[in-house]
Formats: sequence, C-alpha cells, structure tokens
Amino acid sequence: MWLSYECILRYIRATKHDVSESIKRLEDTLQWRREFGLYTLVTAEHVEPEAVTGKEFLFGYDTRGRPALYMWPSRQNTEESPRQIHFVFWIMERAIELMGPGVETIVLMIDYADKAKHPSFSTARQVLHILQTHYPERLGAAIIAHLPWLLSAFYKLINPFIDPVTRAKMVFNPVPDDRGLWRSAEARDQGQDDAKLFEPDQLVSESWLGAAPFTYAHEPYWPALLAMSETRRKDMTRVWRELGGVVGIKEWDVKVGVRDGLADPATDVAGQAL
Repeated sequence: MWLSYECILRYIRATKHDVSESIKRLEDTLQWRREFGLYTLVTAEHVEPEAVTGKEFLFGYDTRGRPALYMWPSRQNTEESPRQIHFVFWIMERAIELMGPGVETIVLMIDYADKAKHPSFSTARQVLHILQTHYPERLGAAIIAHLPWLLSAFYKLINPFIDPVTRAKMVFNPVPDDRGLWRSAEARDQGQDDAKLFEPDQLVSESWLGAAPFTYAHEPYWPALLAMSETRRKDMTRVWRELGGVVGIKEWDVKVGVRDGLADPATDVAGQAL
C-alpha cells in the first residue's frame, strides 16, 4: 500500500524525472523502512515514553488541509537515543495516515519558547537525512516560532545539510493575530495569496495564540490517536485490497473510498482536538 501511484510520482519529481535514480531511491527507501523497523520495532508501545510530555503531537490542519505536527523542544523528557528519532517518524507516519484525499504533505510547527534545547548536531543531521531521502515531498512547510539568536546559530550550522527545496519551505517567527497565523506581517498586509498559514480555530492557543484551547494530556490523547489511526489504517487496507491490492494504486482512490464508505477519520482529528 505504501508504494502508491502518488508515491512513485513523489520520487520521480524528487529526482528531477531521472527514472533510474527514482527506482534506486525507491528500493533504498523500501530497505530503510525494513531496517529502521517501521513495521516491527517502531510501535506505539516502543515510542510512548517519548510522547508523555506532549513534545510532539498532531492537532488540526493548515489553510491547505495539511495536518499539523507540533514539536516543543522544551518538553524534552528523555536522554538522546535512537528512540527519539523513531518517535519523530512514527508520528509522521500517523500524520500521513490521517491526511485527507489529495493531501500529501504535513506542516511542522516547532516552538522554541521556554528555554528550549536544540538536538545534537548528529541527531538533527540524521533526522534531516531521513526526511529528505525517505520522505521526499512530504514536508509542506516548517514553521519555527520564538527562535532565539543562540539557536539561530544552530540553524546556520545545519543549513548546508538542508536541501534548497526544504529550505524554501521554512518560515521563521510567523505573526499571529485574531484572524489566524500569518507568514509575516508584510505578507498579511499586502494580501499575498499564501500569507495566511492557519485559521484561528485550527491553531492551539498555547504559545501560538490560536483560538483552539488545547492542552496536551497524554492519558486521553494517546489512546484516541491510536484508535483513530488504527481505524484509518484498517479502512485504507480494506479499500486498497478491494481496488486490487497491487503496487501503483492511487492514494486518492483509496482515501476517497474510505471517505465515501465511512465518516472521514481525517476530519475527526481537528473535531476531537487531537
């Protein structure tokens, strides 16, 4: 099911239409997914200790319908280990499952308020490598708020390892007001088409000044997220099999099939304040 029509196109675009390179990268990612343990080691039980403080969680959608993955480095609760990286991509896989029809990218919401610590250079570089190599064209935007000058130096350090396409998707210190979250005050005032990033009701109030009064509480959030993603995964697998269960089936057809057969779980993420 992972090797969909849209997945193949994402790799072709990422390699600038070099078919041989696209095939090689797809094969490399298939191998990486097995070796990383996405289907075995990286389970909800394995990563849950990383989730208890709410340092990473899914909530709401941006103005383009892309799921928002919030990251709060100040809530770091564990020592640096491979499991931290496992958690990043475990929750990213959940975001992908909960995308609606026609949506292929996520929005990272990174808040450096409250004396946040940055990851080590090696961890940041490894996460960047995995994201750019094995999740091509999955990042819609990375919105980074309250970035202090000391951490600006850290971003300058890793900047050479960020490809130009990814770099262009980064927004630093966006501007919130009672009408939503904006790319910048200048873009808002000039009425630029992509100026508004979030509507107020899709943006958490804490730190981001949205209208959604969401505070992360692990006990209700975690089982609700697991139940929702499991339901979506089962429904997509069922529809995928009904469509033939082969390589190259369109994500659009699978997700529309889920939507038309059931209430759309993706819509429920915002509605249930996940």
